[in-house]
Amino acid sequence: MGAAAIAALFAVDAFLPGIFADPLPTRAQDGLTLALSVLIEALPFVALGVILSIVIQVWVPADVIHRLLPRCAWPRRMVLAGVGMLIPVCECGNVPFARGLMMRGLTPADTLGFLVAAPIVNPIVIITTHQAFGFDSGILVARLAGGYAVALLVAWLYSRHPEPQAMLTDRFQLACEVSADAAGSRARRTLAQFLVELRAVMPALVIGSAIAGAVQVLIPRSALVAIGSNPVLSIVAMILLAMTVAICSNVDSFFALSFASTFTTGSLVAFLIVGPIVDVKMIALLRTTFTGRVIAGIVAVVLLFAFALGTVMNLVL
Repeated sequence: MGAAAIAALFAVDAFLPGIFADPLPTRAQDGLTLALSVLIEALPFVALGVILSIVIQVWVPADVIHRLLPRCAWPRRMVLAGVGMLIPVCECGNVPFARGLMMRGLTPADTLGFLVAAPIVNPIVIITTHQAFGFDSGILVARLAGGYAVALLVAWLYSRHPEPQAMLTDRFQLACEVSADAAGSRARRTLAQFLVELRAVMPALVIGSAIAGAVQVLIPRSALVAIGSNPVLSIVAMILLAMTVAICSNVDSFFALSFASTFTTGSLVAFLIVGPIVDVKMIALLRTTFTGRVIAGIVAVVLLFAFALGTVMNLVL
Protein backbone atom coordinates (compact mmCIF):
# COMPACT_ATOMS: atom_id res chain seq x y z
CA MET A 1 0.00 0.00 0.00
CA GLY A 2 2.84 2.37 0.78
CA ALA A 3 4.56 1.55 -2.51
CA ALA A 4 1.30 2.14 -4.39
CA ALA A 5 0.82 5.53 -2.72
CA ILE A 6 4.38 6.59 -3.61
CA ALA A 7 3.91 5.41 -7.21
CA ALA A 8 0.65 7.35 -7.43
CA LEU A 9 2.38 10.50 -6.17
CA PHE A 10 5.05 10.25 -8.87
CA ALA A 11 2.48 9.43 -11.56
CA VAL A 12 0.32 12.44 -10.71
CA ASP A 13 3.37 14.66 -10.60
CA ALA A 14 4.58 13.41 -14.00
CA PHE A 15 1.32 13.38 -15.98
CA LEU A 16 -0.62 16.18 -14.26
CA PRO A 17 2.05 18.67 -13.21
CA GLY A 18 -0.29 21.63 -12.92
CA ILE A 19 -2.95 20.04 -10.72
CA PHE A 20 -1.11 20.76 -7.43
CA ALA A 21 0.37 24.08 -6.39
CA ASP A 22 3.03 22.53 -4.13
CA PRO A 23 5.97 20.41 -5.38
CA LEU A 24 6.07 16.66 -4.75
CA PRO A 25 8.50 16.72 -1.76
CA THR A 26 6.28 19.24 0.04
CA ARG A 27 3.15 17.17 -0.59
CA ALA A 28 4.89 13.98 0.56
CA GLN A 29 6.00 15.71 3.76
CA ASP A 30 2.45 17.01 4.28
CA GLY A 31 1.07 13.51 3.81
CA LEU A 32 3.44 12.07 6.40
CA THR A 33 2.64 14.89 8.82
CA LEU A 34 -1.11 14.39 8.38
CA ALA A 35 -0.83 10.62 8.86
CA LEU A 36 1.18 11.05 12.06
CA SER A 37 -1.20 13.73 13.36
CA VAL A 38 -4.21 11.44 12.86
CA LEU A 39 -2.35 8.61 14.61
CA ILE A 40 -1.18 10.73 17.56
CA GLU A 41 -4.59 12.36 17.94
CA ALA A 42 -6.29 8.97 18.09
CA LEU A 43 -3.88 7.15 20.43
CA PRO A 44 -5.19 8.52 23.78
CA PHE A 45 -8.75 7.60 22.85
CA VAL A 46 -7.72 4.15 21.67
CA ALA A 47 -6.00 3.59 25.00
CA LEU A 48 -9.08 4.76 26.89
CA GLY A 49 -11.29 2.51 24.76
CA VAL A 50 -9.04 -0.48 25.43
CA ILE A 51 -9.14 0.22 29.17
CA LEU A 52 -12.94 0.48 29.16
CA SER A 53 -13.11 -2.72 27.11
CA ILE A 54 -10.98 -4.56 29.68
CA VAL A 55 -13.14 -3.24 32.52
CA ILE A 56 -16.23 -4.61 30.77
CA GLN A 57 -14.66 -7.97 29.92
CA VAL A 58 -12.70 -8.75 33.11
CA TRP A 59 -13.97 -6.67 36.00
CA VAL A 60 -17.72 -6.30 35.40
CA PRO A 61 -19.77 -9.50 35.78
CA ALA A 62 -21.69 -10.36 32.59
CA ASP A 63 -25.02 -10.63 34.39
CA VAL A 64 -24.73 -7.00 35.55
CA ILE A 65 -24.70 -5.71 31.97
CA HIS A 66 -27.64 -7.85 30.89
CA ARG A 67 -29.57 -6.99 34.04
CA LEU A 68 -29.21 -3.25 33.44
CA LEU A 69 -30.27 -3.34 29.80
CA PRO A 70 -33.95 -3.60 28.77
CA ARG A 71 -35.04 -7.01 27.55
CA CYS A 72 -37.10 -5.72 24.62
CA ALA A 73 -35.13 -5.16 21.42
CA TRP A 74 -35.99 -1.54 20.57
CA PRO A 75 -35.58 -0.11 24.10
CA ARG A 76 -32.29 -2.01 24.45
CA ARG A 77 -30.95 -0.54 21.19
CA MET A 78 -32.09 2.94 22.19
CA VAL A 79 -30.27 2.65 25.52
CA LEU A 80 -27.08 1.32 23.91
CA ALA A 81 -27.12 4.07 21.28
CA GLY A 82 -27.45 6.63 24.07
CA VAL A 83 -24.65 5.15 26.20
CA GLY A 84 -22.20 7.21 24.17
CA MET A 85 -23.45 10.33 25.98
CA LEU A 86 -21.77 8.99 29.11
CA ILE A 87 -18.44 8.01 27.53
CA PRO A 88 -16.03 10.74 26.32
CA VAL A 89 -14.38 8.47 23.73
CA CYS A 90 -14.11 9.23 20.01
CA GLU A 91 -14.60 6.66 17.23
CA CYS A 92 -11.12 5.15 17.67
CA GLY A 93 -11.76 4.12 21.27
CA ASN A 94 -15.31 2.93 20.66
CA VAL A 95 -14.23 -0.07 18.59
CA PRO A 96 -12.33 -1.85 21.40
CA PHE A 97 -15.09 -0.88 23.84
CA ALA A 98 -17.71 -2.38 21.50
CA ARG A 99 -15.57 -5.52 21.16
CA GLY A 100 -15.71 -5.83 24.93
CA LEU A 101 -19.51 -5.57 24.90
CA MET A 102 -19.79 -8.38 22.37
CA MET A 103 -17.38 -10.53 24.36
CA ARG A 104 -19.84 -10.12 27.22
CA GLY A 105 -22.67 -11.54 25.16
CA LEU A 106 -24.32 -8.58 23.45
CA THR A 107 -25.41 -9.23 19.89
CA PRO A 108 -23.51 -7.65 16.98
CA ALA A 109 -26.61 -5.70 15.92
CA ASP A 110 -27.15 -4.20 19.38
CA THR A 111 -23.47 -3.33 19.64
CA LEU A 112 -23.61 -1.57 16.26
CA GLY A 113 -26.21 0.78 17.72
CA PHE A 114 -23.64 1.92 20.27
CA LEU A 115 -20.77 1.87 17.81
CA VAL A 116 -22.47 4.14 15.26
CA ALA A 117 -24.01 6.60 17.72
CA ALA A 118 -21.26 7.01 20.30
CA PRO A 119 -18.76 9.02 18.19
CA ILE A 120 -21.46 11.64 17.56
CA VAL A 121 -23.47 11.82 20.79
CA ASN A 122 -20.54 11.73 23.25
CA PRO A 123 -20.21 14.77 25.56
CA ILE A 124 -16.99 16.18 24.06
CA VAL A 125 -18.45 16.17 20.54
CA ILE A 126 -21.59 17.92 21.77
CA ILE A 127 -19.52 20.65 23.42
CA THR A 128 -17.17 21.19 20.47
CA THR A 129 -20.00 21.22 17.92
CA HIS A 130 -21.82 23.83 20.01
CA GLN A 131 -18.65 25.90 20.30
CA ALA A 132 -18.15 25.82 16.53
CA PHE A 133 -21.70 26.37 15.27
CA GLY A 134 -23.79 27.40 18.25
CA PHE A 135 -27.38 26.27 18.69
CA ASP A 136 -29.32 28.56 16.34
CA SER A 137 -27.78 27.24 13.10
CA GLY A 138 -29.52 23.88 13.50
CA ILE A 139 -26.30 21.99 12.78
CA LEU A 140 -25.87 20.76 16.36
CA VAL A 141 -29.43 19.41 16.60
CA ALA A 142 -29.24 17.87 13.12
CA ARG A 143 -25.95 16.16 13.93
CA LEU A 144 -27.11 14.68 17.25
CA ALA A 145 -30.55 13.62 16.01
CA GLY A 146 -29.13 12.31 12.75
CA GLY A 147 -26.36 10.35 14.44
CA TYR A 148 -28.79 8.77 16.89
CA ALA A 149 -31.32 7.96 14.16
CA VAL A 150 -28.83 6.35 11.78
CA ALA A 151 -27.45 4.27 14.67
CA LEU A 152 -30.91 2.88 15.39
CA LEU A 153 -31.45 2.28 11.67
CA VAL A 154 -28.19 0.33 11.31
CA ALA A 155 -28.90 -1.68 14.47
CA TRP A 156 -32.42 -2.54 13.28
CA LEU A 157 -31.28 -3.55 9.80
CA TYR A 158 -28.60 -5.90 11.11
CA SER A 159 -30.92 -7.31 13.77
CA ARG A 160 -32.70 -8.90 10.81
CA HIS A 161 -29.53 -10.79 9.82
CA PRO A 162 -30.29 -14.54 9.76
CA GLU A 163 -26.83 -15.50 11.09
CA PRO A 164 -25.52 -12.82 13.50
CA GLN A 165 -22.23 -14.61 14.12
CA ALA A 166 -21.51 -14.57 10.39
CA MET A 167 -21.20 -10.78 10.67
CA LEU A 168 -17.99 -11.19 12.67
CA THR A 169 -14.51 -12.03 11.41
CA ASP A 170 -13.06 -15.43 12.22
CA ARG A 171 -10.25 -13.76 14.14
CA PHE A 172 -12.63 -11.89 16.42
CA GLN A 173 -14.71 -14.99 17.04
CA LEU A 174 -11.51 -16.79 18.06
CA ALA A 175 -10.67 -13.88 20.40
CA CYS A 176 -14.13 -14.24 21.98
CA GLU A 177 -13.53 -17.94 22.58
CA VAL A 178 -10.12 -17.25 24.10
CA SER A 179 -11.63 -14.57 26.36
CA ALA A 180 -14.39 -16.92 27.48
CA ASP A 181 -11.93 -19.72 28.26
CA ALA A 182 -9.37 -17.47 29.95
CA ALA A 183 -8.29 -18.59 33.38
CA GLY A 184 -6.12 -17.17 36.11
CA SER A 185 -6.24 -14.05 38.23
CA ARG A 186 -7.95 -10.89 37.09
CA ALA A 187 -4.59 -9.13 36.82
CA ARG A 188 -3.30 -11.82 34.44
CA ARG A 189 -6.49 -11.76 32.37
CA THR A 190 -6.30 -7.95 32.24
CA LEU A 191 -2.78 -8.05 30.82
CA ALA A 192 -3.68 -10.79 28.33
CA GLN A 193 -6.75 -8.91 27.12
CA PHE A 194 -4.78 -5.66 26.87
CA LEU A 195 -2.31 -7.35 24.50
CA VAL A 196 -5.13 -8.93 22.46
CA GLU A 197 -6.89 -5.60 21.96
CA LEU A 198 -3.73 -3.67 21.10
CA ARG A 199 -2.65 -6.30 18.58
CA ALA A 200 -6.07 -6.13 16.94
CA VAL A 201 -6.58 -2.36 16.88
CA MET A 202 -3.14 -0.77 16.46
CA PRO A 203 -2.21 -2.20 13.02
CA ALA A 204 -5.59 -1.09 11.65
CA LEU A 205 -5.17 2.36 13.17
CA VAL A 206 -1.68 2.78 11.65
CA ILE A 207 -2.86 1.65 8.20
CA GLY A 208 -5.98 3.83 8.36
CA SER A 209 -3.93 6.88 9.36
CA ALA A 210 -1.49 6.25 6.51
CA ILE A 211 -4.32 6.00 4.00
CA ALA A 212 -5.85 9.22 5.32
CA GLY A 213 -2.55 11.05 4.90
CA ALA A 214 -1.95 9.64 1.41
CA VAL A 215 -5.41 10.48 0.13
CA GLN A 216 -5.12 14.08 1.26
CA VAL A 217 -2.02 14.66 -0.86
CA LEU A 218 -3.30 12.68 -3.86
CA ILE A 219 -6.62 14.53 -4.18
CA PRO A 220 -6.44 18.32 -4.62
CA ARG A 221 -8.66 19.92 -2.01
CA SER A 222 -9.27 22.87 -4.36
CA ALA A 223 -11.26 20.51 -6.60
CA LEU A 224 -13.64 19.81 -3.72
CA VAL A 225 -13.93 23.42 -2.58
CA ALA A 226 -14.73 24.62 -6.11
CA ILE A 227 -18.11 22.87 -6.05
CA GLY A 228 -19.07 23.91 -2.52
CA SER A 229 -21.93 26.20 -3.52
CA ASN A 230 -23.91 23.54 -5.41
CA PRO A 231 -26.64 22.12 -3.11
CA VAL A 232 -26.13 18.55 -4.35
CA LEU A 233 -22.47 18.43 -5.34
CA SER A 234 -21.46 20.17 -2.13
CA ILE A 235 -22.94 17.29 -0.11
CA VAL A 236 -21.11 14.73 -2.23
CA ALA A 237 -17.84 16.68 -1.90
CA MET A 238 -18.07 16.99 1.89
CA ILE A 239 -18.98 13.31 2.24
CA LEU A 240 -15.86 12.38 0.25
CA LEU A 241 -13.83 14.82 2.33
CA ALA A 242 -15.18 13.34 5.57
CA MET A 243 -14.20 9.84 4.50
CA THR A 244 -10.66 10.83 3.53
CA VAL A 245 -9.42 13.38 6.08
CA ALA A 246 -10.18 11.06 9.04
CA ILE A 247 -10.31 13.76 11.70
CA CYS A 248 -11.27 12.76 15.25
CA SER A 249 -14.94 13.43 15.92
CA ASN A 250 -14.00 15.40 19.02
CA VAL A 251 -12.50 18.19 16.91
CA ASP A 252 -13.96 17.77 13.40
CA SER A 253 -16.48 20.57 14.00
CA PHE A 254 -13.72 23.18 13.87
CA PHE A 255 -12.43 21.68 10.61
CA ALA A 256 -15.95 21.85 9.13
CA LEU A 257 -16.28 25.43 10.35
CA SER A 258 -13.52 26.48 7.94
CA PHE A 259 -15.83 25.49 5.04
CA ALA A 260 -18.94 27.24 6.43
CA SER A 261 -18.51 30.34 4.24
CA THR A 262 -18.31 28.38 0.96
CA PHE A 263 -20.31 25.18 1.53
CA THR A 264 -24.00 24.67 2.18
CA THR A 265 -25.40 23.88 5.64
CA GLY A 266 -26.59 20.46 4.49
CA SER A 267 -23.11 19.53 3.27
CA LEU A 268 -21.61 20.46 6.66
CA VAL A 269 -24.16 18.26 8.44
CA ALA A 270 -23.38 15.38 6.07
CA PHE A 271 -19.67 15.83 6.82
CA LEU A 272 -20.31 15.74 10.56
CA ILE A 273 -22.42 12.58 10.26
CA VAL A 274 -20.21 10.58 7.90
CA GLY A 275 -16.75 11.37 9.30
CA PRO A 276 -17.08 9.81 12.77
CA ILE A 277 -18.69 6.63 11.42
CA VAL A 278 -17.14 5.59 8.09
CA ASP A 279 -13.90 7.47 7.40
CA VAL A 280 -10.96 5.38 6.16
CA LYS A 281 -9.51 5.06 9.65
CA MET A 282 -12.79 3.88 11.14
CA ILE A 283 -13.34 1.39 8.30
CA ALA A 284 -9.90 -0.09 9.00
CA LEU A 285 -10.77 -0.40 12.69
CA LEU A 286 -14.16 -1.97 11.97
CA ARG A 287 -12.43 -4.56 9.79
CA THR A 288 -10.82 -5.99 12.93
CA THR A 289 -14.26 -7.14 14.05
CA PHE A 290 -16.81 -7.16 11.21
CA THR A 291 -16.68 -8.78 7.79
CA GLY A 292 -16.15 -6.73 4.65
CA ARG A 293 -19.74 -7.30 3.53
CA VAL A 294 -21.13 -5.95 6.80
CA ILE A 295 -18.87 -2.89 6.64
CA ALA A 296 -19.93 -2.23 3.03
CA GLY A 297 -23.55 -2.32 4.15
CA ILE A 298 -22.90 0.08 7.03
CA VAL A 299 -21.08 2.48 4.70
CA ALA A 300 -23.95 2.39 2.19
CA VAL A 301 -26.61 3.06 4.82
CA VAL A 302 -24.66 5.90 6.45
CA LEU A 303 -23.84 7.60 3.14
CA LEU A 304 -27.42 7.42 1.88
CA PHE A 305 -28.77 8.67 5.21
CA ALA A 306 -26.26 11.56 5.35
CA PHE A 307 -27.04 12.56 1.77
CA ALA A 308 -30.79 12.54 2.46
CA LEU A 309 -30.37 14.54 5.68
CA GLY A 310 -28.07 17.04 3.99
CA THR A 311 -30.54 17.51 1.13
CA VAL A 312 -33.38 18.17 3.57
CA MET A 313 -31.24 20.69 5.47
CA ASN A 314 -30.45 22.52 2.22
CA LEU A 315 -34.14 22.70 1.34
CA VAL A 316 -35.21 23.88 4.79
CA LEU A 317 -32.44 26.40 5.52
